[in-house]
Amino acid sequence: MTEERPQEDDEPQPPLPTTGPQTEEIRHAQVGALVPERVSRGIFSTGAVVVQGTHEFIIDFLLRMTSPQMLAARVVLSPGVVAQLIAALRENLNNYESKFGPPMVPSAPGSTTPPPGSSPQTSVQELYEQLKLTDDVLSGNYANAVMIGHTGSEFCFDFITTFYPRSAVSCRVYMSAPSVPRFLESIKHSYDKYVEKLGPRRAEGIPRPPREEPPEG
Repeated sequence: MTEERPQEDDEPQPPLPTTGPQTEEIRHAQVGALVPERVSRGIFSTGAVVVQGTHEFIIDFLLRMTSPQMLAARVVLSPGVVAQLIAALRENLNNYESKFGPPMVPSAPGSTTPPPGSSPQTSVQELYEQLKLTDDVLSGNYANAVMIGHTGSEFCFDFITTFYPRSAVSCRVYMSAPSVPRFLESIKHSYDKYVEKLGPRRAEGIPRPPREEPPEG
């Protein structure tokens, strides 16, 4: 399990002034994230669409096993958290492959049909025209940390808000293992385009995920 969270800070905070404007940077000890009952069961996703905003990234997790197809969850992340997500997901995927081997997409013998959501003929506009978007997911869930775990068949993504005084899981998403490499590729492609658009000077302070090292031998 890989966890990307702010470093712990156990130093006591100074008392707030009783008069005048109050401005303070609050950092709290990271013990664990509360999992609210409404998100504890999580949602299942068959794929995701990554959208770049001006100051944030939007990850739309889709459920394309129903008719109409649904937007199952929407998560809003800052560029820095997206870089952390890429690194954490890459590490988890490498650990998965070392234990279980590369995740394989099941297909019938002789079948050449691509997995759901991977058809290059479908534009983003056409995709969203086919989706059912409910009111409870339109505004999305903000997160500034992520924790990833996996079993032999699926990956679990806990998107966390680390706000004072207690961290909490804002959204929990499950994906089948074969869907994860494509998800990682989508996030990385979108992030690289974002950094490229900023240009070298403006991108200097933007976190970059570590480069993937080629396998030895």
